[in-house]
Amino acid sequence: MTEVRITHVGGPTTLVEAAGWRLLTDPTFDPPGRRYGFGLGTSSRKLTGPAVDLDALGPIDAVLLTHDHHADNLDDAGRELLSTVDEIVTTESGARRLGGRARGLRPWQALTLSRPGRPAVEVTATPCRHGPPLSHPLVGDVIGFALTWPGQRHGALWFTGDTVLYGGVREVAARIDVGTAVLHLGGVRFPITGPVRYSMTGRDAVELCELVRPQIAIPVHYEGWSHFADPRPEVERAFASAPAPVRAAVRWLPIGTSVEISV
Repeated sequence: MTEVRITHVGGPTTLVEAAGWRLLTDPTFDPPGRRYGFGLGTSSRKLTGPAVDLDALGPIDAVLLTHDHHADNLDDAGRELLSTVDEIVTTESGARRLGGRARGLRPWQALTLSRPGRPAVEVTATPCRHGPPLSHPLVGDVIGFALTWPGQRHGALWFTGDTVLYGGVREVAARIDVGTAVLHLGGVRFPITGPVRYSMTGRDAVELCELVRPQIAIPVHYEGWSHFADPRPEVERAFASAPAPVRAAVRWLPIGTSVEISV
């Protein structure tokens, strides 16, 4: 299973199709226009809708949910989708809130997705800090996901989750052989908290890629919301001045179009 089909639906929402598996990250399918609160006076307006309608998505085997408590990672339509999915993997606190089929992981904990006739997929939770030091009461628990299965040629398929660049994320370079990194970017900022950022910028992505050295680096979660302060043009500028191996690894996915990559 070396060829994987990936569809960037929009925001953090990404469909992964491989050897019979259909895995979806952070389902967000609400229409644009609404403003959502994120706690302690922070909020953001959704500017664009999903590039793939929920009705056209098809069946999903499992949802990998980096966190359940921010609407730009799980909105109302995404919550409705969860009721149709057999397996949901998320944070421990998120699993308690969601109940039912949700399974919670803490950083560096792993579980295995298995179905008859398909290769088993090991899901390892990776650390995230969705803001500056001491911001946990505001931002809550978040994790990323590293996916491994037999036959991968280049290494794990890693979704960073919503995080700033800090020691926990850097630790991934020492603990996981990453072949493809799906980078949650956008450099989130809110007027009420000034210059503080709550997710990685393009510059952070360059530094992380220098450490992790993925074969492919895919930016996501940089568009579609008013709280992104580091949108695609800024990320492109950061990558343009990056070392050659990083520049060569970057692959922008056309939103809504399925693209095959080799893992």
